[in-house]
Amino acid sequence: MSDKTVDIHILDKDYQVSCPIEESEALLCSAKKLNSQMQNIRNTGNVIGVERIAVMAALNLTYEISKVEKKLSSEDSTNKIIQNIDRKITTALENLDDSSTF
Repeated sequence: MSDKTVDIHILDKDYQVSCPIEESEALLCSAKKLNSQMQNIRNTGNVIGVERIAVMAALNLTYEISKVEKKLSSEDSTNKIIQNIDRKITTALENLDDSSTF
């Protein structure tokens, strides 16, 4: 795996970032989303300064990630509950089959 230099544009500035070739598209998508967040924050006029805009964008994106993680965790818990119920039903059915073979 070799690295590739990717040119990204965030809030009127260009950056060169090195990343594995297979991750370059994901990096470009991430940079595009970050740029969009930062532009939206800047355009509100409520936050002044690139550093503060970057922190607000980071907080917003991290919040979005935490919501997705919570949802995935909840889905994982639901899947575990379903698997547990399935196991209990399978055991009960096997016990019924064993008791009916007298």
